Amino acid sequence: MIRQILFFENHFLDFYKVQDEKVKFKIKNVLELIRQVDRVPEKFLKHVSEVDGLYEIRIEFNSNMYRIFCCFDKGNLVILLNAYQKKTQKIPLSVLERAKKLKFDYFKKNKK
Repeated sequence: MIRQILFFENHFLDFYKVQDEKVKFKIKNVLELIRQVDRVPEKFLKHVSEVDGLYEIRIEFNSNMYRIFCCFDKGNLVILLNAYQKKTQKIPLSVLERAKKLKFDYFKKNKK
């Protein structure tokens, strides 16, 4: 295992719980790829240019696209923040602001 994946609060889990079983399976597969593969292709993990240190995990299933925001901590920890089903080209500002705030809250809470 190259990376460990953790959830910050319940934001991602709340999203995950309401998904169809096939979507959950796809999400699990992509998270496992991120956990195991040293150099994750940009198709699955991409830096969000608007926010330093924020990434989106990219999942496609049928014609639907899902995004999970995350950040890295201590090199190999992937912290899952929040998620949404993508319906437009650009990230909705409210979703981006929420991810940014959750990232800030995570590092504030885990500062040593």
